[in-house]
Amino acid sequence: MTPSAKKFALDKELIKPLAKGFGGCIASDRILVDGCRVGYMYRQAPVDEVDSGWCFLAGDESDDYMANNANHGVYDVNTIANYDPDIVPYLDYETGSAFERRNGGPLQLIR
Repeated sequence: MTPSAKKFALDKELIKPLAKGFGGCIASDRILVDGCRVGYMYRQAPVDEVDSGWCFLAGDESDDYMANNANHGVYDVNTIANYDPDIVPYLDYETGSAFERRNGGPLQLIR
């Protein structure tokens, strides 16, 4: 399923400028379609100048789920910030950083 064919949990008219200028990221449909909060986020080395390196997951995705390219896509980091503003304070962290949300609490640095 292409990103344009997905039924997103948040209407694009509601997207506000919360985290502009960070570039693109990979995000799971568990966040964008199912409306889950970010449960795990990590930053890898960007592949090009528009890639932020950030990946955002609900945290319950299986390897099989992520192996299906229809279950995730490339989005602007600002879009993900609108789904879960809790990510915004951590977006300047360096490559190799990872955060996890445990028991519904705040995101915590795990590396």
